[in-house]
Amino acid sequence: MNASESDATQVTVTNRRAPFPAGFMRTISEGWAERPELVPPRREQADYAAARRAAVSAAFPGKRLVVPAGDAMVRSNDTDYPFRAHSAFSHLTGWASDAEPGSMLVFEPSEQGHEITLYFRERADRHTSEFYSDASIGEFWIGPRPALAGVAAELGVATAHIDGFRADAEDLVVGADAELTQFVSELRFVKDAYEIAQMRLAVDVTARGFDDIIAELPSAIAHRRGERVVEGVFHARARADGNEVGYSTIAASGPHACYLHWTRNDGVVAPGDLILIDAGVEVDSLYTADITRTLPVSGTFTPMQRRIYDTVLEAADAAFAVAKPGVRFRAVHEAAMEVIAARTAEWGLLPVTAQEALDADSGGQHRRYMVHGTSHHLGIDVHDCAQARREMYYDGEIQPGMIFTIEPGLYFQVDDLTVPEEYRGIGVRIEDDILMTDDGPVNLSAAIPRSADEVEAWVQRRERPALGA
Repeated sequence: MNASESDATQVTVTNRRAPFPAGFMRTISEGWAERPELVPPRREQADYAAARRAAVSAAFPGKRLVVPAGDAMVRSNDTDYPFRAHSAFSHLTGWASDAEPGSMLVFEPSEQGHEITLYFRERADRHTSEFYSDASIGEFWIGPRPALAGVAAELGVATAHIDGFRADAEDLVVGADAELTQFVSELRFVKDAYEIAQMRLAVDVTARGFDDIIAELPSAIAHRRGERVVEGVFHARARADGNEVGYSTIAASGPHACYLHWTRNDGVVAPGDLILIDAGVEVDSLYTADITRTLPVSGTFTPMQRRIYDTVLEAADAAFAVAKPGVRFRAVHEAAMEVIAARTAEWGLLPVTAQEALDADSGGQHRRYMVHGTSHHLGIDVHDCAQARREMYYDGEIQPGMIFTIEPGLYFQVDDLTVPEEYRGIGVRIEDDILMTDDGPVNLSAAIPRSADEVEAWVQRRERPALGA
């Protein structure tokens, strides 16, 4: 039925928009070509998502479960941040960069386990006032939105309009119920074949982003806020060949490299300094890489920069060497710390021996120069599985299919009086993304130069791949 003039006048009008005149009301719903309802093919990830839903169903018999996608968040007044669905929602539905805000995945208890329905707002067709009047969901404003039947076909899950969703006080809701939130987080520890392929893709696109940065280093050097030039170059790759950056890019040059989460990125990029770049591309499936490289801006490490860089690389390689199926996850960090303690003691930076520094109760002196951990799980979240139990995470065993980072570093603050002046203002981190297999660890980011010699040659080469390469 067409929207009549009397119906259309019920539309709420904001104080900055003039009322629609009568002629507009009579004609807006007419004169549109028929739009065929095509049934899209089933998505590659649909079967994997179904298996994940089955695991959740089996773990919570007789319970009504609700997994919200989340809502758009206001950035300023009537301007929202780009929407990204909750990771558990995307993991369990297979609906990723194109998921609809306000959607709900509901597990309704049944004799067979659960009836599972994906609720979201059906698209507003051209016969409704919403089509032209609502700037947040009207297709006249934001373009085509998904139809219930199409999403059901793509994802292999029953769909229904969000108006049919009703919350119950007994619902277990991801984000509100600790047990369910923990379970869906731990469900992501071991990646399936689809997830592994998406992680390889994310790493590949990220590698091209690092090549872009190196090619544009002269532009960064020339700009008063060169760190932002670096950030912008990487963001262009992330948007062109992926969905977004997986997290705020760290482009930390000179002494800024000693700040672990430097994201202001408003400093100069000066020849002679190092620039630490911690960046990852999130692909359309929402899986993200997380890679750090520390580059000599002028193309050559100074002797002190190289000493520190080589030590960090030694720590990374030591951590990689101990990572095997069945090994406790925390052993990866411990192996890196042994190297950091040994070298900082050798350089005379510690008030105790390396062995004393490694004592679990009275030690830790070396941690002044590396406060953060060496590894975290990685996947659809940059810090994946973060709501898991400690005994399953840090104290858990590494299993084939897990993907995690190895990222030791050394950071000597510019005003740190515990180290000689030649160390101050130097920060180095090397971070790689590791896939554990039955045969041992595979460095997914190994093709991105790692050794000091390789990095110097890389910076000096300055080749840039084309977008979409």
